[in-house]
Amino acid sequence: MAIVEWRKDGTVAILTMNNAENRHNPEWSEAMLNAYEEILADSEIKALVLTSSDPKYFCLGVDTDWLFKTMNEDDWPTLNKWLYQNTKVFAAMLMAPFPTIAAINGHAFGNGFMLAGACDFRFMRADRGFICFPEIDLGIQLAPSMLEWMKRIMPYHIFQRMLLSGEKMGAAEAEKYNIIVKACENAEKTLEEAVAYARTFNKSRATMAEMKRRAYKHVMDKMANEDPVYFDYKPEQVKEGKAPIFMFTFS
Repeated sequence: MAIVEWRKDGTVAILTMNNAENRHNPEWSEAMLNAYEEILADSEIKALVLTSSDPKYFCLGVDTDWLFKTMNEDDWPTLNKWLYQNTKVFAAMLMAPFPTIAAINGHAFGNGFMLAGACDFRFMRADRGFICFPEIDLGIQLAPSMLEWMKRIMPYHIFQRMLLSGEKMGAAEAEKYNIIVKACENAEKTLEEAVAYARTFNKSRATMAEMKRRAYKHVMDKMANEDPVYFDYKPEQVKEGKAPIFMFTFS
């Protein structure tokens, strides 16, 4: 089974992550971008639903095994390249010329929560799974653009609480704060409701693209102008221990 695959359901593209915890690494990012490009090339697609085939996980974020191995090998160019590649996945969900809808069928932690947050809308199963920012307990910083797009999906005081506490939130509370459109009975209903909602869209791609370009300009500006400060590095800085280490600040 492919790491990522998609199928067409009328005017809806259902993009499914198939790699269990769906950890983010170069292989995952490449697969996501390739699938997205195929969806984008189909002019009949009017909405995209993102979900996972795993019964427990939507996405648990960064592949920390790969991350620490790459860092221990001092392979900073590979890590640097991946940071930009992974950001392209988030940008694709944000700026797609059609609505993107996350069907959160299980745990969505860290980058997984941010992936769902990069989508325009979210549905979540109520019987299992949580969303959270675990970065505060892992010593990991979020890139400026990540903070910006996550602030747009919830009240600021809830964003602040989740960011600084690392607490987990279930679907009922997420619905209360409008982080998700709806808390659904189970995983099957979550996908069913997300696809049904996706079918209600039949908007002009050109109009949608321009609407997003204006609405999300502040996010894209941070991707272009502020994220590189944390993503880029000079080899001599790394050797001296003075590099920002991208978005990571381990203590």
